[in-house]
Amino acid sequence: MKNVAVHKLQKKFNLTIFSGEELLDKKHITIKDISRPALELAGYDAYYPKKRIQVLGKTELTFLYSLEPEVQKLRFKNLLLETVPCIILTRGFKPTESMLSLAQKSNIPILGTERTTTDFIALSTDFLDRDLAPTKTIHGVLVDIYGVGVLIKGQSGIGKSETALELIKRGHRLISDDAVELRSIRERAIIGAAPKVLEHLLEIRGVGLINVVSLFGTGCVRSQKEVELVINLEHWDDKKSYERLGLDKHYFEVFGVNIEMHTIPVAPGRNLAIIMEIAAMNHRAKKIGTNTPEEFSKKLNSLITQNQ
Repeated sequence: MKNVAVHKLQKKFNLTIFSGEELLDKKHITIKDISRPALELAGYDAYYPKKRIQVLGKTELTFLYSLEPEVQKLRFKNLLLETVPCIILTRGFKPTESMLSLAQKSNIPILGTERTTTDFIALSTDFLDRDLAPTKTIHGVLVDIYGVGVLIKGQSGIGKSETALELIKRGHRLISDDAVELRSIRERAIIGAAPKVLEHLLEIRGVGLINVVSLFGTGCVRSQKEVELVINLEHWDDKKSYERLGLDKHYFEVFGVNIEMHTIPVAPGRNLAIIMEIAAMNHRAKKIGTNTPEEFSKKLNSLITQNQ
């Protein structure tokens, strides 16, 4: 199971450490969802999401601080189960001495932020969504063509990087060359990014590695992009029948998500960059309701029916 050390969250959002600094590398977050314990502070503990970060905002703390000291201590102590990664106070609130004492005894860090509760939960959930997402690295090139994330696959030496270079020269953007890190973020969304060591680099055989930012500027790259279309390049095979109308649908499956895939045969004289631009534009057209192959098929069937 993937996890994120509390220290990483603290560093990312510059959280104030009220107690448990020595625990930040030992406590780990395994669930992206965050809990705001309201009913628990009111005394209802039949269900308590004890593996989540517990965030106390203005509403929770105002209520907690209004309780009698002994009741306040009891209710707060009930939150401090061993599996809780940490307690975070928002809006600049500070813990009481009794809260600090109880947290230290229970080995639960207490952190704080000046951000509002809503803002902090939104930002931290997004951060954890990325860091806890299932991840795999595959061989390929990822480019942004007209706003469509296109993953180019194919055997080594078939021309993936050279095609990406031509696309960059035509104004499109590179996300990653050679290796693409795929993450399953949110329901049915696959996000691709470059491994840190390969960011902005493109390998051109016979030339070597080039830094596309140095040659073409910062506008030719982006850090990540949702993968919406897969182009599989393969050497032209005269014995194989390739799609001509576009009625048959093929998919590339990753993390249970099926992404539309086209197989493009590579042969002398075929401009792969232009073909990929057309594929991306056609994908966008389908999303807004324009499906040329289906429209052609309907017209053809209608014509056949009329002539019978």
